[in-house]
Amino acid sequence: MKWNKERLRQRWNDGTIFKYTRITYDVAWNILLFFIVIGIIGLFFAGGVGAGYFASLVKDEPVRSQEELNESIYNYEETSELYFADEEYLGDVQSDLYREEVELKNVNDHLVNAVVATEDENFNEHNGIVPKALLRAVVQQVTNSSTKTGGSTLTQQLVKNQILTNEVSFERKAKEVLNAMRIEHFFEKDEILEAYMNIVPFGRNANGQNIAGVQSAAKGIFDKDVSELNVAQSAFIAGLPQNPYAYTPFQNSGGKKSEENLQAGLARMEEVLERMHEKGYISEEEYEEARNYDLTGNLASPQPPPSSDYPWVTREVQDRAQDVLLEQLAKDDGHTMEDLENDEKLMEEYETLASRRLATGGLKVHATIDKEVYDVMQEVKDDYDNYDTWRTVMVEDPETGNKVEKEIPVEVGSILQENASGAIIGFIGGRDFEVQQLNHATQARRSNGSTMKPLLVYGPAWSSELLSPAQCLRMFLTNTLQQVTS
Repeated sequence: MKWNKERLRQRWNDGTIFKYTRITYDVAWNILLFFIVIGIIGLFFAGGVGAGYFASLVKDEPVRSQEELNESIYNYEETSELYFADEEYLGDVQSDLYREEVELKNVNDHLVNAVVATEDENFNEHNGIVPKALLRAVVQQVTNSSTKTGGSTLTQQLVKNQILTNEVSFERKAKEVLNAMRIEHFFEKDEILEAYMNIVPFGRNANGQNIAGVQSAAKGIFDKDVSELNVAQSAFIAGLPQNPYAYTPFQNSGGKKSEENLQAGLARMEEVLERMHEKGYISEEEYEEARNYDLTGNLASPQPPPSSDYPWVTREVQDRAQDVLLEQLAKDDGHTMEDLENDEKLMEEYETLASRRLATGGLKVHATIDKEVYDVMQEVKDDYDNYDTWRTVMVEDPETGNKVEKEIPVEVGSILQENASGAIIGFIGGRDFEVQQLNHATQARRSNGSTMKPLLVYGPAWSSELLSPAQCLRMFLTNTLQQVTS
């Protein structure tokens, strides 16, 4: 041991130890430097390959301008409304999806916080994407992991719903990333959030109708304006987009689900409340109060739509509005009605476009029907007790296609029209819409009967001086009296 110490001291003093150490240090450093260089080159190579692959995925995707993006993300369907002549609300146009637009400033802060905390906690910091979350989602997709945490920001979800499709592929994801970053470049965070609030589906309302947008969700689920929601209700609504039809509290046919089937939505609400509490959006007291809130006891009840009281008017106004839209849409594209009448396929195309525009265009359709006059006419029709008997007609059986007998009442139809403008102020469509939905005022074909006599008999006889005015009037009154008493 002593010899080793002496030997070590001697090599230290004569510099031998520094010589060999230096050689070892230089070799180690060169090897390390080599691997660092290789690593940097590898990173650049991988980055280049990744960029090239990304470019290949989005090569067919147009680079949209701010104006094009604006048209796309704010182009959400909104339910159209019908009105009587006196501006009184008649009802909504029947649609597969009910949506009511709302501005972000009118949305309850609790709901805004719940959505951000649940769907995109980094919404106010990122530029459209969160690379870490996106990479995690890609790895899970490649490895077919059973755990799917998702990597979409609110902006990406907006792109998926308004610009692209729900297809699951790397190509669509790449296009989603590209468009999300451009949206973040052109639009403010509040603008993006407002669009998201209006486009997201929220399952069904109490009547079983499909709904989208937070305003329709608030009214359809809790019968409240979106500005009036409490913490628990906000958390429940914010949790729905993850799985709208599993978490919705209502059945497809309308009405509340069973207690057992309500549990999934309530459990989701608990998750949202926890996230809101963790992020500091609600206090401990608010958190506990929301958890104990009787949410199922405060759900909306099914309500018959206002238009159900006026089926004849609703049907007639929708049909006429659609005809107007069809002609206008065709005209905008350079077609005439004659073109459509001579081309069955073209007519079908514009009928579809007009129907879709009427149902989801957010239009306000104002009819000439005076509600008060219309109601009085229905009272007269319903109070009349001297209708003729029922009659038998042959109709087609929808199941077999065969002609079968059906008993229907002798019908009635009437129109009250303003002579100066030609506007229809009121009408009687039939005795009972549920029995026969044919509008006997505007659609039924019938013989002109004696109404043609003044035009075809009395008028020509008078003008040709075959009969005097007094004789014409006498014949008309006699004929009318005979019909009334017969």
